[in-house]
Amino acid sequence: MVVKKQFSSEFETPSTDDGWWASVLADEERHVTPIRLHSSTASMAKPVESPVKGADKVIQPDWEHVRQVYQQDQIVMLTVTGCNRGGVLVDGEGLQGFVPFSHLVEMNNHSEVDDREEFLSSYVGRTLKLKVIECVPEEGRVVFSERAARSESGCRTRLFSELEVGQRIRGEVTNITEFGVFIDLGGVEGLIHISELSWGRVIHPADIVHMGENLEVLVIDISPERCRVALSLKRLQPNPWETVRDRYAVDDVVPATVTTLVSYGAFARLEEGLEGLIHISEIPLADGRTIKDCLTPGEKLNVRILQVDASHQRLGLSLKLEAS
Repeated sequence: MVVKKQFSSEFETPSTDDGWWASVLADEERHVTPIRLHSSTASMAKPVESPVKGADKVIQPDWEHVRQVYQQDQIVMLTVTGCNRGGVLVDGEGLQGFVPFSHLVEMNNHSEVDDREEFLSSYVGRTLKLKVIECVPEEGRVVFSERAARSESGCRTRLFSELEVGQRIRGEVTNITEFGVFIDLGGVEGLIHISELSWGRVIHPADIVHMGENLEVLVIDISPERCRVALSLKRLQPNPWETVRDRYAVDDVVPATVTTLVSYGAFARLEEGLEGLIHISEIPLADGRTIKDCLTPGEKLNVRILQVDASHQRLGLSLKLEAS
């Protein structure tokens, strides 16, 4: 059961710029390759060959039927007829479309790229319980979700009628990908993009949240026509970069924790959400020694602040504690 809270006045009303969803979709498209279906309602549309194993003919869905199933949030039973690295092709009940890899219920046990193709090939011939989560005739796009079908019919419509931007809501982590985290809101899965997980650097979303975890999140954008809800975890906390200059100044020597080693230096965290770079030139290295010989992730040490750039969320740090 989803517990909702009214938006608190202590936070500014969140917003997303025009490029936010574009960047989210760009990340998602790296992992999901939906099939462009031929629209019989578009006179200028040309058939598109499907890049899917087992699918060698042009697909012409009944768009009126697709819209009805989508708008009524119906559950349908479709057969998997093909696959590619992005997901599986399904057909049946006068419907055809694509199920992205991230929307298959069993995907969490087969998330590694090495076994993805074998895993998806095993779906061919199976019958899946699905919901339509995207219906875009002008783009020839029909997308289904097995994960969404775990909620009863009508849940999506009810939830979208209640959701508001700026609302705080609780949900369960149902999927963790390289580009973000999916949260079950009780009939709709919202997405926390990796950029909205923390004010600090995030190497992988799994470092921040865990499968099955119940989280309070903030609704920052709603797109009912594409069944998309953008969520944020970091916006429930004050942005530490807004007040960084009140706490830190150039040449201050402060405690830090090493978080990541890279070829050009190391990143160190001063506090939650505030990380800075110790460039290799600011790490005293004896002849023949490397960064890995001197520093270890999790190590606590003192650093000197070289630069505070709040507008670009950057800190320059040094292990040379005496200013030259």
